[in-house]
Amino acid sequence: MAGVTDFTFRRLLKRRGGIGMTVSEFISVEGMTRNSPQSKRMMRFLEEERPFAVQIFGANVKRMAMAAEMAEDVGADIVDVNCGCPAPKVVKKGGGSGLLRNLPLLEEILNEIKSAISIPLTLKLRAGYSDSDINCVEVAKLAEQCGVEHIALHGRTREQRYTGLADWGLVKKIKEAVSIPVSGNGDVTSVENALSRFKETNCDGILIGRGAMQNPWLFRQIQDAIEGREPYEPSLEDKQEVLLEFFELLREDMPELPALGKMKQLAGQFTKGLRGGAKFRQTLYHSQSADEILENIGIYFDTLTRGDTFGDGEVESDADLEIGSCDAMSGGSRTRETASSAAS
Repeated sequence: MAGVTDFTFRRLLKRRGGIGMTVSEFISVEGMTRNSPQSKRMMRFLEEERPFAVQIFGANVKRMAMAAEMAEDVGADIVDVNCGCPAPKVVKKGGGSGLLRNLPLLEEILNEIKSAISIPLTLKLRAGYSDSDINCVEVAKLAEQCGVEHIALHGRTREQRYTGLADWGLVKKIKEAVSIPVSGNGDVTSVENALSRFKETNCDGILIGRGAMQNPWLFRQIQDAIEGREPYEPSLEDKQEVLLEFFELLREDMPELPALGKMKQLAGQFTKGLRGGAKFRQTLYHSQSADEILENIGIYFDTLTRGDTFGDGEVESDADLEIGSCDAMSGGSRTRETASSAAS
């Protein structure tokens, strides 16, 4: 998820437990192969994040292969091709879900990448480019023939973007059509969602994106349930700690001003399900310094711990916190034995 699953966010969630694989923000091969400092920065990762995949997007065959080689050179365990992003600025250049309209080009890209790298190649795709052209099963078969070793489907079309519900029936169809591992993505925000998706589709993994922004413990909770334990329930103290740790990691990695911006971007997601979350988010939005951010976090959680009302005391719904678009979003993967990560 561009702008979300960066170096700091991945580390934060990995420490919560249950994640089987982490995935970078999706990275433009145009920037990577032209030595963009930002693109190189987006490929950073720590050993604790392994297995780690670099997800790339683009439509130029040679540059896609070069970028894949660069990902392998920095030590990535996997190269993942994004064939799902619906953002207009990506699609109009032929990348992301735009590749679903040009299967000969996609085939050429996958073959070229496969011949350029020695690490596994995986593919993230959508159901189809439009609601009238659902071709994900055809694409999955093509990818398998090209040597792709894992398919991940977001069960929406490019036309749907992030509206409606993901069609997990298509995940099942792909699973039945190919022999390589298949994972599903879309609308998994609870342990119950995850378990039912595994049962319904017999998929090999589940990718979690937006759900991870709302509940950093979701991976651990799913793993607990799979292994027969009672899913972990974070306390108020845990939720305060994750905010403080996130801000600390941000300040270690960037100047204070951008750290403040990133904190404001995601704090509302982290406080999903807490009373008065809307008012708390507003206090953070209006905070002008690190000290003010820390003070407001302290006030908010002290208020909840005392049992007092903060703001209107209401709990926000999922819709209130919805974030969509791979312009500000992305994914990961999980196996049946070890839980997953976040992507777009």
